[in-house]
Amino acid sequence: MASQPQDTPSSAKAQNEGGKTVLQRSDVQLSFVLTRDGVHQPRKVPWVTLVRAYGHFKLSLSEAKRGRQLASLNPLALGSDSAQPENQAMSEKLQGEKTSWGDHEPLSKVPFKIMKGHQHIVSSCHFCVDDTKLLSGSYDCTVKLWDAVDGSVVRNFEPEPGAPVLECSVTADSRRIVAASYDKTVRAWDLETGKLLWKLSHETFVVSCKFSPDGKYVVSGLDVDRGICITDAEDTTTVSHIKDHHRMSVTSCCFDPDSQRVASVSLDRSIKIWDVTSQATLLTITKAHTNAISNCCFTFSGHFLCTSSWDKTLKIWNVHTGEFRNRGACVTLMQGHEGSVSSCHFARDTSFLVSGGFDRTVAVWDVGEGYRKLSLKGHNDWVMDVAVSNNKKWILSASKDKTLRLWNIEEMDQIPLVIEYKKALGLKVKQCEECDRPFSIYGNDIFPETVTKCVFCRMDVKDLSAEASPSSEGEDSLARECSQGEDG
Repeated sequence: MASQPQDTPSSAKAQNEGGKTVLQRSDVQLSFVLTRDGVHQPRKVPWVTLVRAYGHFKLSLSEAKRGRQLASLNPLALGSDSAQPENQAMSEKLQGEKTSWGDHEPLSKVPFKIMKGHQHIVSSCHFCVDDTKLLSGSYDCTVKLWDAVDGSVVRNFEPEPGAPVLECSVTADSRRIVAASYDKTVRAWDLETGKLLWKLSHETFVVSCKFSPDGKYVVSGLDVDRGICITDAEDTTTVSHIKDHHRMSVTSCCFDPDSQRVASVSLDRSIKIWDVTSQATLLTITKAHTNAISNCCFTFSGHFLCTSSWDKTLKIWNVHTGEFRNRGACVTLMQGHEGSVSSCHFARDTSFLVSGGFDRTVAVWDVGEGYRKLSLKGHNDWVMDVAVSNNKKWILSASKDKTLRLWNIEEMDQIPLVIEYKKALGLKVKQCEECDRPFSIYGNDIFPETVTKCVFCRMDVKDLSAEASPSSEGEDSLARECSQGEDG
């Protein structure tokens, strides 16, 4: 969730017709027949009008034509040929097709789905219920649950907050959700029934809220208090209320995987780690960035913390040992965004990191090598938040353009753009003899000519757990970065 000035929605209570997602044919049709004066025509339109519409959305004619011919893609058959004759594709569109899949740029070939249903900025997003449902919060004062398959709105959580929702969070078991809003409240609902469980009021604005992984606590980031408040998630009693924790307003906070430590970041450019048991600050990093820090997230081991900043960079810190390379971060990720970075999220096995930016893009980073693998483009305004599914096949992004986008990255390492990036960096791309997937051989590998299988097939040979082993590899890559920097 990105931190930004308050933007009160003009119609806070506006609802979708029938409570459904607005990704109906009328919306898809609008993107092709919208004229400069805002009038859209239902079916046949003059060629001149189409040209003007394409120019309005700043798309080339070739891109627009390609997009018009795209058919719906089956997310379970990503490699299948989806091309259809133009007449057939347009006929399907006129019949009210609900989902809109398509390639977002020539070399990337990343299928995506656009979900419309919010009437204002979408500030927060999450995967839940085994990646089958999506959760979102918005400046339209609503919290919505979506079906990830068809993009429909399953539920609007009521009673609705009385002000824009800044952040929402869900427990690891997907049973409860919590949301913070500008009305100085934090609300919790039962995800399955939609019943309001409790409402907690603060004396100041709440800009961030997160469940602890064990579901026992909720941490809230406070604006005027410049601190954090840790609350019991069952009876709403206060566990800790640390005022003046930072010198300026807190922008984001989160628990570590053990639910024992809370990281918080601030406009004052500092990072703090608070211990829940000892009620003390374990670590303070001042001037961590050259501008305000917008967000933070732990790896799933809790050893590393990533921070995103308005200085256009992300940094990864070893908060387990408290040792920093050259008095700085283990890894600094630069040249991925052209504007402020609003959000960050690790994949479950730490093999990659996803970030969203005010440059309207979503960046996918190779954590071990520290470079941007892919930039996902398509949002028409700031990307406010990002999330990664547990199975690593999907990326979810929330935007100021009032939409959510669901990106299918299951075949990310096989798309031409990623392979070209690796070649440009001097990384040797080889084909796995077992599964035929391309994989990289890095310069620090010993006897790279003997490596004929990708890491996943090598793990299968060793009978290692598919979940635990990739995690250790991702963590080891970060650990090597830190140790190499300290030795230097």
